[in-house]
Amino acid sequence: MSQDIDEALRNWEIKPGTVQARQVEAGDGRQVLQMRLDLGIVQMEIDDRPDGARPHGFPTYFRYLTFQAEEKGRQGKRFVLSEEQCLEADREFIQFYHRRICWMALENFRRAVADADHTLAFMDFVRDHSPNDEYTQAHEQYRGFVMFHRVESAAALQVQEKSPEAAIDEINSGLEKLQAFFAEHNAEDQMEENPMIEQLRKMEKALRQKHGIEATLREQLAKAVANEQYEVAAKLRDALRRRE
Repeated sequence: MSQDIDEALRNWEIKPGTVQARQVEAGDGRQVLQMRLDLGIVQMEIDDRPDGARPHGFPTYFRYLTFQAEEKGRQGKRFVLSEEQCLEADREFIQFYHRRICWMALENFRRAVADADHTLAFMDFVRDHSPNDEYTQAHEQYRGFVMFHRVESAAALQVQEKSPEAAIDEINSGLEKLQAFFAEHNAEDQMEENPMIEQLRKMEKALRQKHGIEATLREQLAKAVANEQYEVAAKLRDALRRRE
């Protein structure tokens, strides 16, 4: 088998500043994800861990660490990440980041949401089992970015599924979580000037204008509850259940 990849590189021109991704069929028939970089092509598995490894027999390193923490908990001990485990965790964070942005570039938003959820859950685990504040902050600084990708992808998925109201609700819910994140870091005054927040606001405004949506059912429900209009609220809840 030839190890030369010149032809593959020649047939996929690099476009600087753009996430270039494609889903292709491998030689054995399975689907894989590829990303074009300046120095070559990265290939990733579409399920479980992107590099296809099974750390200690688990589908992801996060699942393995969760198992280790549960074992410690059953022994009445606190689980703390070792230096080696921190390095391995970082490897998995990077792999899932690359796959997430590829899914977003391919507009496979369901997969992008799933990978963002994995990363956010792993970040929670790292925060709870970190060996020191420095390691915690090294990851927490990226939480807002991952949350942004998650909100953007979840809203785009609803647009794909012809549910613009649900897309607006996803944005509103995400903005509330981002506001809590900014508040936790004493940065609420910086929130509205943040490019990620501006992007979500523009997305919401565009959806309202395009589809003529002044208030979603959830927004109407929240207003009815606040005004103690309980009969109206009950009808809106029924309408939401039918939509979902």
